Order: sequence, then structure tokens, then C-alpha cells
Amino acid sequence: MTPVRPMIDEVRIQGLGVIDEAVLDLSPGFNVVTGETGAGKTMVVTSLGLLFGGRADPQRVRPGADRAVVEGRLVVDPGGRVAERVEEAGGELDDDALIVTRSVSAEGRSRAHLGGRAVPVSVLINLADDLVAVHGQSDQQRLLQAGRQRAALDRYAGGELTKPLRAYTRSFQRHKKVAALLDELTTRAAERVREAELLRFGLEEVEKVDPKEGEDVDLAAEEERLGHADALRAAADTAHEALLGDPAAAFEAANVVSLLGRARAALEQVRDHDPELGGHADRLAEAGYLVSDVATDLAAYAESVDADPARLAVVQARRAEVTALARKHGGTVADVLEWARTAAARLTELTGDDDRIDELRAEHAELAERLAAEAEELTAVRTRAAERFSAAVTAELAALAMPHARVDVTVTPSADYGPHGADEIEVLLAPHPGARPLPLNKGASGGELSRVMLAIEVVFAGADPVPTFVFDEVDAGVGGKAAVEIGRRLARLARNAQVIVVTHLPQVAAFADQHLLVEKADDGSVTRSGVTALDREGRVRELSRMLAGLEDSELGRAHAEELLGLAAGER
Repeated sequence: MTPVRPMIDEVRIQGLGVIDEAVLDLSPGFNVVTGETGAGKTMVVTSLGLLFGGRADPQRVRPGADRAVVEGRLVVDPGGRVAERVEEAGGELDDDALIVTRSVSAEGRSRAHLGGRAVPVSVLINLADDLVAVHGQSDQQRLLQAGRQRAALDRYAGGELTKPLRAYTRSFQRHKKVAALLDELTTRAAERVREAELLRFGLEEVEKVDPKEGEDVDLAAEEERLGHADALRAAADTAHEALLGDPAAAFEAANVVSLLGRARAALEQVRDHDPELGGHADRLAEAGYLVSDVATDLAAYAESVDADPARLAVVQARRAEVTALARKHGGTVADVLEWARTAAARLTELTGDDDRIDELRAEHAELAERLAAEAEELTAVRTRAAERFSAAVTAELAALAMPHARVDVTVTPSADYGPHGADEIEVLLAPHPGARPLPLNKGASGGELSRVMLAIEVVFAGADPVPTFVFDEVDAGVGGKAAVEIGRRLARLARNAQVIVVTHLPQVAAFADQHLLVEKADDGSVTRSGVTALDREGRVRELSRMLAGLEDSELGRAHAEELLGLAAGER
């Protein structure tokens, strides 16, 4: 399926400048907007600028209105880049059309909506790169920026620059990363040495104490047992005697085992008379066995308990040593062992930094050589493109009432590598022979700058055009044959893109595919009926007014018919 070429289909304007409410229906080709001075033609450019993220100026809000609102309906390719970016922003298309809305309140608050979703104005600005190039008096200042001039030349160079620029960008990003790592490692060398010394000291301390997993718990239990050995042994002896009696006693005292035996014997004598008592006798026998076992274990425990002051001192000393170490690293032996594992890994990393620095320095040097070679290739490609670009734009200017002007695009390599190379790009203009080429902001008037912009866009048209171009005052300061040439070039640009031009020159307007007339109402405002798409007769009357100042001048009408015929023959 053939991709849809994006275009602006309709623009609705409310409360902007002199415009109360107006609707612009635009065609895919060359659209021209005319009207008497002060009728609000420039508001058309202003509205499109707002729609694509331009500065929100509350002074542009119509007096008495709460806000200015611009709504655009754009035809876009549902499978293209614009639709993808809209989806990423959370918006959606409406029958393959994109609705963009921008409002500015009288207090200066600005809101933007994209595909039905509120978005930051920055989203509209980013989207504009794929949709429109607005060339109003303020927008032309963009070409004066060095970065814009570099981007313009790169765009013109096209595919020849793509591969070397991609290779350079990869090398530049890696070089930047390696340089940052090197800087971090070398500038923090003293810190790393101190950190390594502290880690080494801590690990030596741990190694000296050599704590074992769970040792702190075991030592605490042993210290408790040794510290109360006499009491533990006495308790075990007392319990043993109560359960089993004292074999060394002169007479047998009552004890649990003997009492259980007497109770069992009493029940055994009568168990044949009642099975229930027999069951109780069996249970007493089990209890006797259990008590005997406990008594035997108590005797063994009492024998094992030994009050050993020397061992107690050893345990207490060891526990103090382990506890002191644990306090430094979290409170337990488990914390100490975990710290030791982490510290050992970090120490290995730190001690390996010297080798890492050597590796990074070698890579840094290799990347620097590669960058130099790739930047040199970029310079060569840009220099060739600059020669072609200068010649092409100069040729266009010759037909735009600047026959003696010359554009020179200079490519100057520098020692500083940036993300786009090491070239400084500057567009220079010599307005007449013998004049020294000067930067555009010094060598071009407002009208000349507009024509330079038009020449550049015409040159770009065959390479990588944006879908829509908007021009305001592109014909400032020209007339006659030069005006016809401007119209002819705008028509040529419209073969590959949508073109919207605000003009006061009939020679330009005659080349349009669609002619929109902006007229004020009696109260000085532009209403819905104030923007009209003119038919053939309407165009003749408007061109006659523009030519002679009179709509019904016979001479003006004849000249208008002649202009329309000339333009039709060339389209």
C-alpha cells in the first residue's frame, strides 16, 4: 500500500488577533492566503506556529476573548512515524486523521492536545520536525544558529553522510564513556588507595579473629553454663534424688520411682477384677520407666558439669574478642562474615584498577585515532556537499531578485570533537559582487533572508522535504519578474510537498492551487465567513485588487487573467 503523504487538511482558529472565528480548508499543493493589510493574514502563520509548539503570547489573544484556540486536522500515514509518535504520547488517530489542539489563555496559560490526549508543548515541537517547516520572520532566525546550519548541510548531504556519521557517532559515544571512566579512576586514585587500605586492615582483623558461623551464639551459651556450674550440678542432684532416691542413704526415703512402684503394685493386685484398673497399672509402669530414664540422665548431667574457672576465662576472652569485631560490622558474626565477603570482592576490584586504567588508556588512544579519521571523512563529505549546496542555492537566488548574490557554505574543521563531528559550519552571503561574504545575520535583510530560506527549501525539495512548508513575507521587497520567479519556485516546491504562503504579491498568488481570501467584517474582525476559498472569477477579482487596488479595473482584470494563464501553463 502506498504511504499517505502527511498534510494539513483544516485549521480552525478562534479568538486569535483580529480573528474571531475562522476555518481554513487547505489543499495538498500550493495554498496562498491574501487579503488587505491588517486583515489577519499573518494570524494564519501565527496559528500554525502555535499548533506546532510555538511560543504562547497572551497578547495575541483577541481582546474580550478568554483564550485563543487553534485546532488542526492533519492527514497522516497510519503506519508512519508520526502515527507511531502519537501512539507513544497516548493519543490516537481519528479515521487516519490527527487532531492537534493548542489553546492560550489571556493570562498566558498554554495547553496542548494531541490525538485527544493532553500533552506537553514539547511533544508538539518534536512532532513538528516530521510535519512542517514554518518560515515566518521569527522562524527564519533558526537558520542563523550554527547548529541549524550544520543540520541543514547534513540534510542536504543525505545518504552520502549517513554511514560515516553513524560510525563516527558510535566512536564518539564510546570515546566519551571511556574518557569518563578514565577520569573517574585517575582522579579518585588517592581515594581508592585509602579505601583499599581500610578494607585490607579490616580483612586482616577478621582473619586474625577468624570467627566461625554461629560462634557468638555458642560462646554465649557456654559462658552461661560455666558461670553457673555449681548451681546447675546441685539442681541436677536434687532432682535425681527426688526421682530415684539417694543410694548412699541409711534408709530408703520416699521418692518418685518408689511411690510409682507402690501405686502400680496396689493396682496389679486387683486388675483381674476390673480391666480399667489394669490399664491404669500399665500407664504407671510406663511413667516409672520414664522417670527412671530422666533420673539416670540427670545423674550423667551432674557428673558432666564441671566448674572450670580456666575454661570460663578462655570463653569470656574469646567472646569479648568476637563481640568487639561484630559491633564494627553489624552486631553478629553472620554480619562480620558477610562484610568480609563483600570487602574481599571490592578489594579485588580496587587492586585491579591499575590494570583497568592501562586498558582504558590504550582504548582511549585507539578511539582518538579512529575519531580523527572518521571526523576527517565527515569533513570531506560535508565539504563536497557544501560546494554543491552553495552552487544550487546561489542559482536559485539569481532568479529571486538577487542575481548577483552568492551563498558560500564553509566547512572548518576544529580540534574539538562533538556529537556530530569536528566541523564548524557557517552559511555566508555576499549580496553583490566584490562584497565580502558575511554570516546571514550580518549579510542579509529580512526580505533577503526570506528568499535565502526559500532558495534553500527549493534545493532541499528533491532531497528530503518535510510534508508542509509555511512561508510569511517570503516576497518582501520584490516585485515584477522576481515576484513571478518566487511564485514559480513555490509552485515547484509544491510538487513534492504542501506549501502555504501568505503574500501580498499577485504574481505569487497566481501560481497557487488554492487561493484563500481573508476579509474583515464591518466591526474589524474576521468571522467564519471571512475566509473564503476563491473560484476562478474570485481569483481574477482579488488579483485585480492586488495589482491595481481596484477589483473591477479592466486593466487589472486583464493583467490578472494573464498571470493566471501564465501560471496554469507552467503547472
